[in-house]
Amino acid sequence: MNCYCGNTKPYNECCEVFHQNGGKTETAEQLMRSRYSAFVVANGDYLMLSHHSSTRPVKEKKAIVAWAKSVNWIKLEVLATSKGKPTDEKGTVTFNAYFFENGKVDVIHEKSAFVKENGDWKYLGLAK
Repeated sequence: MNCYCGNTKPYNECCEVFHQNGGKTETAEQLMRSRYSAFVVANGDYLMLSHHSSTRPVKEKKAIVAWAKSVNWIKLEVLATSKGKPTDEKGTVTFNAYFFENGKVDVIHEKSAFVKENGDWKYLGLAK
C-alpha cells in the first residue's frame, strides 16, 4: 500500500521514517506530507514536534488527536510549493486534504508556511 501522503513508497519507507526520526525532513513539502500522514495515524506527538515552537498548540493536542481519529482521511493533493528546498530557510506548500466527516466529504485547503528552526523544517501556520 502506498503512503498516506500520496507517494508511491509504503508508509514504513516514507512518512514513518520522519515520524521516527524527529521530523528531520529535507524539504518543507516532505514535512507537510509527513504531517498529513501524522493526522491519518493520529500521531499527536509528531504533530506537536513538527510545529514551530512559537505557534505550537500544545493545549489543543488532545482535541487535535480526537478530531484526527474521528474523520476518515481520503487523500492529500499538493497543489504548489514555493521555496522550502534543503538550502532555503522558509517555504510554502499549498494543498488540499480530503476527509469524510458527518456523512460527507470535506476538504482542508491551505497555503502553509514553513520555516527552519534549529536547522529543521517546522510548520509555522497559514501563509500570508
